[in-house]
This record gives sequence, structure tokens and C-alpha cells, in this order.
Amino acid sequence: MKDLLYLKDEQIKDFIQLLFYAYRETFADPKEILSKKFFGPAHLRTLNLIERNPGISLSELIFKLKITKQSINRVLRDLIKSKMIKQIKDNIDTRKKNLFLDKEGKIFFDSVYSLQKKRIFNALRSSEPDSVIKFKEVLKKIIDGK
Repeated sequence: MKDLLYLKDEQIKDFIQLLFYAYRETFADPKEILSKKFFGPAHLRTLNLIERNPGISLSELIFKLKITKQSINRVLRDLIKSKMIKQIKDNIDTRKKNLFLDKEGKIFFDSVYSLQKKRIFNALRSSEPDSVIKFKEVLKKIIDGK
């Protein structure tokens, strides 16, 4: 633990590279399924957020993805056209549209998720419980910028 207090630039660069490789491999697993629908990483990130946050508004989606409305429009058009997601007008504010996975979207997302789950599950299962907990804490701190 003491050597963690003195992280050198090379150690941090190694960690960044490992994060990149972990991301690359996790999102490469479903690449074939995505390409059959002509979807890319943006489609997958959008589906993931809608699945994890049913009823998310367009503005919330844009905020969580940290992209512009213009950037998300093509992705949403593709997903709606493919019957992956549906937009439902909000009961309180009819100008607001809430996004949900459609039946086809749930099936598609589950097939993608099952591929990613194998890699993550195997890595977590073969790790010590304490390192899994600490890894999750570190990831959250990276996300929060702390």
C-alpha cells in the first residue's frame, strides 16, 4: 500500500493504458452483434443508459453522455427506426419525451450484455473480494474526478 502513495508517471500511464485496454476489450466483445444492425459504440452507450434509466428524458441522456443534441439525434433516429427504443410523452410536461427500451431493444440489449457480462464476471470472480470492492471504489473516484 505504501508504494501507492508514491505513484510515478510511468505507473499512472500504465494504469491509463490498462483502462483503455479494458474498455476496448469489453466493448469489442459485442462488436459483431452491433455491426449486424449497423450500430456503433454511440448506439450501445445510448441503449445502456436507457436500459439502466428507464424513462430517462432526452436532456438527461444528453447530460449523462456529455454530448450535444445534434450528436444524439442520428443515434436516436437509428434506434427508433430499428424499434429498439420508444419515446413516450411525459404525463406532466408533454413537451418532454421519456425514452424506454422497446421489446426488440430489450432482446438486443440482453444479447450484447451477455457477451460483456462474461468478461466482467470472469474477471470479478477470479479476483479477491477486497480487490473487487476497492476496484469499484477507484473507478467511482475516477468518474467523479476525485
